[in-house]
Amino acid sequence: MLEIIKDPWPWYVAGPLIGLTVPVLLILGNKSFGISSSLRHICAACIPAKISFFRYDWKKELWNLFFVFGIFLGGIIAAQFLMNPGEITVNPDLRAELAAYGITDYSHLVPTQLMNFESLLTLRGFITMVVGGFLVGFGTRYAGGCTSGHAIMGLSNLQWPSLVATICFMAGGFLMANVILPVILSL
Repeated sequence: MLEIIKDPWPWYVAGPLIGLTVPVLLILGNKSFGISSSLRHICAACIPAKISFFRYDWKKELWNLFFVFGIFLGGIIAAQFLMNPGEITVNPDLRAELAAYGITDYSHLVPTQLMNFESLLTLRGFITMVVGGFLVGFGTRYAGGCTSGHAIMGLSNLQWPSLVATICFMAGGFLMANVILPVILSL
């Protein structure tokens, strides 16, 4: 049974399970699925300032903070007890392409040549971690939500802004992976 949990689940199992969260949240409490709003709730709870963006009844959204904490706790449990001790499986074509950029260590979920404190002090690491993190946060706020909020919840509710946001997420991802990332990795 533990092996079933450790192995990646196929899309036709994992996808419907993720998709079923939408009707469950709507039926049980008329709640919307999304992760990025939890940062706003945390800021509203911890920093009671006179900023209009944070002045609302965040306690009504407490369930969202528990949901995000559950994701965090689940990640810790999975990393401690369910991690596959073997090397991460990477497509041979991608492995060859990444080797040209000096990325050869697949012993962790993220290549250590990209994500570590030493590479943070390099131009490539700074752009990847700091600038990339800022752009993800800015884009999430600018789009009015994250990929889970738009692509899962918004599309299932047939919301036009979510369709536009999801198309932009996908186009940005393709542009990043195929055009911008090779330039950054060659630095």
